[in-house]
Amino acid sequence: MTIEELIVYGKKYTNSAHAKMLLASFLSVNPLELLTMLDKEVPTNTINIYKKSLEALKANRPIQYVIGHVNFYGSKFIVNENVLIPRFETEELVEYIKSYLITKKIKKPKILDLGCGSGVIGLSLKKFFEEAEVTLTDISNEALEVAKTNAKNLNLKVKFILSDWFSNIKEEKYDIIVSNPPYIETNEEIEEIVKNNEPHLALYGGIDGLDCYKKILKDINKYLKDSYLVAFEIDYLKGEKLKNIIENTIPNSKVINKKDLSNKDRMIFVEKNND
Repeated sequence: MTIEELIVYGKKYTNSAHAKMLLASFLSVNPLELLTMLDKEVPTNTINIYKKSLEALKANRPIQYVIGHVNFYGSKFIVNENVLIPRFETEELVEYIKSYLITKKIKKPKILDLGCGSGVIGLSLKKFFEEAEVTLTDISNEALEVAKTNAKNLNLKVKFILSDWFSNIKEEKYDIIVSNPPYIETNEEIEEIVKNNEPHLALYGGIDGLDCYKKILKDINKYLKDSYLVAFEIDYLKGEKLKNIIENTIPNSKVINKKDLSNKDRMIFVEKNND
């Protein structure tokens, strides 16, 4: 079968964009390149993998898990059912931290990524700040294995710790502590494709969705340098509640709610208040 025939075949199972994305990933080309090679014959083994993957998409499995990787902040990251699928909003979180480090001119920052999942946050920061000392933690061994694979593939040397938030972290001081913790409420209705595929351990944050933030903030002061940045990704409806908790747990701090590109409060940043 040709590329054009396979795209037409794929549309029986999924939308055109996903059909092209899937086929392009197996042919190691950009989806746009497919349009320049529509008459090219595809090897039988690739056809079989493509058809099998279309069945998985039809069964409502996320395309990121079917392909097995995502592009995040310019790098290719392996993902599977043991880790959350990185979202675009998280790239904005990384961008803010990057800007902070450049502005503060911190030459060798110590960075702690709590609940790292696939490692996209901590590893992206390590990629841009080679001299940074980056530690990635997660409560899930399986998630850490994914993050370790990504670090190896990207040739990045970082430290990994199996830990339930700070439970296995020595009392070191960090310039940056960042986390995108579980924040979905226990009884909250979410998309079936998310609920049925992504790890619940990384999704749900208790009755009010704030359990993980409370656990982190309870101990965080012991791990902050005199000058610091704490960065959280958040549920856009919980910004004010979380801001109040932070102001009561991190003394003399400046708390900033940041909107994402969709104009929703999706990030909170905490700095030392020098006023």
